[in-house]
Amino acid sequence: MATDKSIIGGYGGWASSLIGGVPSLSFRNPQITDLNAWRERAIAKTQELLSSPSKEEPKVVVEKKYVYDGLEIEELSWQLPYGRSTKAVLLKPKGITKPLPAILALHDHAGMKYFGYRKIVKTADDQHPVLTEHQKSDYGGKAWANEIAKRGYVVLVHDTFTFGSRRVFYEDVNGLNWGELDVSKKSDNDPEKPENIATYNKWASEHEHVMSKSLFCAGTTWPGVFLSEDQIALDILSKRKEVDPNRMGCGGLSGGGLRTVYLAGLDHRIKCAVCVGFMTTWNDLILNKSFTHTWMTYTPLLPKFLDFPEILGLRVPLPVMVQNNNQDELYTLPEMKKADQILKDVYAKAKASNKYKAGYYDGPHKFDLEMQKDAFDWFDKWL
Repeated sequence: MATDKSIIGGYGGWASSLIGGVPSLSFRNPQITDLNAWRERAIAKTQELLSSPSKEEPKVVVEKKYVYDGLEIEELSWQLPYGRSTKAVLLKPKGITKPLPAILALHDHAGMKYFGYRKIVKTADDQHPVLTEHQKSDYGGKAWANEIAKRGYVVLVHDTFTFGSRRVFYEDVNGLNWGELDVSKKSDNDPEKPENIATYNKWASEHEHVMSKSLFCAGTTWPGVFLSEDQIALDILSKRKEVDPNRMGCGGLSGGGLRTVYLAGLDHRIKCAVCVGFMTTWNDLILNKSFTHTWMTYTPLLPKFLDFPEILGLRVPLPVMVQNNNQDELYTLPEMKKADQILKDVYAKAKASNKYKAGYYDGPHKFDLEMQKDAFDWFDKWL
């Protein structure tokens, strides 16, 4: 009779045993000695399993230009071959005279799919109250994309798949009952009303399993779609005349940390990365915490080849920082520390220990002002 307990009952120990100890393509395997050959093989397998949709660079439209918060801001859009137009903002210091380092700032998930890039920028004094509260609770009251732009970076923030301008719109859905979400049938159909936003976010959370299953049936994965869209944004950022394409970084909290793991691991145009609030092991998700995480996290079969932190470790010896919160409800602290040790081992084996840094901060899931300062200093050091 099974005595082990987990979020999948007595099957936990068995499921955990399926991935065993060190996965087959881990750089930690003693028999793997050639860094470049290993990385090429491991990236190829990861890309195969991600099965990203093909990319084509879109035409970028400048919708509006203005100055706010001491920054020059451009509101941009581009049309991908699927879905509605992507909205984005580019922030830069005023009066640029030479190319600057650049950051692709990756917005979070936070159970708020109604918003995308707007969650980490501020472009006007009359900010939506939902965004004001979100930045207060998760970001120390700051729009972190603005704050790093002020330090001398060109920053691009874009809506990604199923968020903000790229969200699933109720008028585009067929075959599901939207119920109270169908605000077109209400006398007050303002989608920006906080109660309508809350209703949409609740529905969008419940819709995730539908989207994920449909993506699997289409032969792709949610991380693969994220990677494709983030690489397109990186293409756009790299071709800006104000940007030094050899000094580009990325980072983000939570869902932005997840996107950092895949983008920084697989696209080495990212010369420096900061992953905030999204680091643990597959084992933690098997036994303890998969229920706290979005369907956007998972690439089927990849755990046979790499542990979760080793996706980010594919960028070794390029620099990376991981920031963890000690009381983060999305992970267990022992598994966060195991993930940290895995990355330490990978970087040590590549003789690049100085390029990896992890931080632990008291408090729940967040990217507060202390963490932002440490992250921005890391970008300054390497970019």
